Amino acid sequence: MSDTLQADVTPPPTHDERVGRRSGLARLLARPEAGALAGAIVIFLFFFIIAPPFRNAGSLSTVFYFSSVFGLMATPIALLMIGGEFDLSAGVAVTSAALAASLFSFEFTVNVWVGVAVALGVALAVGFLNGWIVVRTGIPSFLVTLGTFFMLEGLNLALTRTITNQVASPDISTIAGFSTAQKVFASSFTVGGVNVSITVIYWIVFVLLATWILLRSYIGNWIFSVGGSAPSARAVGVPVARMKIGLFMAVGFMAWFTGMHVLFQFNTLQSGNGVGNEFVYIIAAVVGGCLLTGGYGSAVGAAIGAFIFGMTNQGIVYAGWNPDWFTFFLGALLLGAILLNTYIRRRAEAAR
Repeated sequence: MSDTLQADVTPPPTHDERVGRRSGLARLLARPEAGALAGAIVIFLFFFIIAPPFRNAGSLSTVFYFSSVFGLMATPIALLMIGGEFDLSAGVAVTSAALAASLFSFEFTVNVWVGVAVALGVALAVGFLNGWIVVRTGIPSFLVTLGTFFMLEGLNLALTRTITNQVASPDISTIAGFSTAQKVFASSFTVGGVNVSITVIYWIVFVLLATWILLRSYIGNWIFSVGGSAPSARAVGVPVARMKIGLFMAVGFMAWFTGMHVLFQFNTLQSGNGVGNEFVYIIAAVVGGCLLTGGYGSAVGAAIGAFIFGMTNQGIVYAGWNPDWFTFFLGALLLGAILLNTYIRRRAEAAR
């Protein structure tokens, strides 16, 4: 009986060779903050070369301070934008929270911490109202918060003038509790002979917390899914309404926190402050990779965007340029960041 010839059996591949692996560079470029990081490096080197004062440690401390004040608000704004919404009242909400604490403490002569607690309630109520109206009516958050913006702006001016007969809040530095509140919200410390504001530490902590929420918790998955497609998210059981209201309240909370820093840093403030800052927060988030359509972005990217704003803000001064051109550079920065982010994202998709 003849032997039967058998073909060699090749073991099955351990992986499908048709599925290409993404390179490390492609994965890096696919991150939302990739474009912002590249832009931050370019802007830092630019001002480092042309503006000698920019190289001083004290100057960098100032840059970090300005970046942190705007970065605190840019963090929840980034989460809100990832969730598919906007808040144009965020800038004046900071002033509203500060005025609420200041005027309440002054008018009722109570401990400053009582005013701080009242301000927290006011800020959270504003955030809840914004979110509730958006969820219940379906009106775009752009329009809802634009209305809130004008309402808060008018209340800030009208109540301050009614209570104090002027457009600025009273000096509350002599009221009980001021010194302890100032240590919490507006203190500073020295590192290597350089003064560092406590807001820089708070900024880092809140960015890390927001990043953990986005990347390591089910709430982060909900935020991305709600921003990507609210109907689809609702269909798989995501509490869309509660998520959106919660994101607006997070903006309100940070508006309160930032407002407390402003109040205890300067003891008093003008009722018209904060107008226009909402655009800076949104710019920081967009520069950091957040899409205007929602469903994409990162808290780290928003932090880098705020740092870019801080560098540009102070770099123009250190370079000796006319500050009247600042808004032009801010607009150019926004446009350039959007173009750069779009280019990097397309390159990353092509490299997959």
